[in-house]
Amino acid sequence: MPATDTAAPTRPTKFLGWRMLAFATVTAALTGPGQTIGVSVFIDHIISDLGLTRSEVSTAYLIGTMLGALTLPTVGRWIDRVGVRPAITAIGAGFAAALVAMSGVANFVTLAAGFTFIRLLGQGSLSLASTVTVTHWFDRRRGFALGLFATISGALMALTPVFLNLVINAYSWRTAWIVAGVAILVIVVPIGRWGLISYPADVGQVPDGAVTVGVEGAPKPRPDSATRAEALRTVGFWILLAGSASNAMLATALNFHQISLLGEAGMSSAEAALMFLPQVVGGSVAGIAMGSLTDRVSARWLIPVTMIFLAGALGLASIVSRGWLVVAYAICLGLANGSGRAVGAAFLPKWFGVAHIGSIQGFMTFAGVAASALGPVAFSLGRERFGDFGTTSLIYAAIPLTVAAAAVVLINRPGRRRQGRTDH
Repeated sequence: MPATDTAAPTRPTKFLGWRMLAFATVTAALTGPGQTIGVSVFIDHIISDLGLTRSEVSTAYLIGTMLGALTLPTVGRWIDRVGVRPAITAIGAGFAAALVAMSGVANFVTLAAGFTFIRLLGQGSLSLASTVTVTHWFDRRRGFALGLFATISGALMALTPVFLNLVINAYSWRTAWIVAGVAILVIVVPIGRWGLISYPADVGQVPDGAVTVGVEGAPKPRPDSATRAEALRTVGFWILLAGSASNAMLATALNFHQISLLGEAGMSSAEAALMFLPQVVGGSVAGIAMGSLTDRVSARWLIPVTMIFLAGALGLASIVSRGWLVVAYAICLGLANGSGRAVGAAFLPKWFGVAHIGSIQGFMTFAGVAASALGPVAFSLGRERFGDFGTTSLIYAAIPLTVAAAAVVLINRPGRRRQGRTDH
């Protein structure tokens, strides 16, 4: 059974879940400096100052991402054991130190090491712990809460490159890493230490808002929750993982190569960069809508919807041009991102309970991070083989369509969780 947070306040009269959701949203948004969207503004400066080639920097990033991903299943088990309050406090402190250390990278080896720690602690561990926080505080309204969480944190994260670029232009890229680290230290660590409460039971509450008897009698995570080993023996888990990994791989690839991809359609780099804005709109709409639907609609249908959005974005990428087509492409890609995050986060606790959710979600996050590292490389190889990104995108559309078909055929209505079957 997960440990409780004995230092947390007791017996509040008002449901604290919405406050925990707000805190978790802020901590998730502040993973930005460890995400591709934040790192991207440093790449040209690193290439210039360290005398590395773009391929060498990309390779260091791939190595760091993959090494960071390998530890996430272990991080998930640790979060289950200690609770999100001490976990986010420790992860935040480590992430802050890693960002400051990035200001001192001097060669390929130190760069790869730096990428490893900011990807592990930022993109992986802090994102995972923030999601688990929301999962513990909501049950019947979990889908809606996770939809809000994904939408608002994603929108706030989109400000990361703007902020970092301002610091770089005013001072230097090394100073920007230090500023990012200080921001994490003064915001994330206090939220973890004094703001978060690991479980509703620690303060005599239950998920969704009822105030119960004293803390000693408050419910804990359900005893019928599946372990990670049990979850991994279900078909539903692997289909959900395939959908999450497909989204991570292919959406990351499209974003990573967006300037070049849209350049092939005759757009300037500035015009291509503007297409990230419709993505935010699409992601915001899909995150809230799909999050709410997960409370009522089966994964058998919602997973295919997310995959159809992704296949649609890939299909539009193959024929994209100026005008409404490029806007439709950007919105569709945003819909895929937003719906994928909401569906993936909501169905794991719905199917397998929350007692081991960090461990289960950690494995899922590992697969997503690894897939996101492979996506840009896969698209680069496809472009070399087929001559353009358009053809490459169209070919890779077969992946989400296959996952969608598998979900419809293989995800059934339920049995008991402990028997390794999924529900809706």
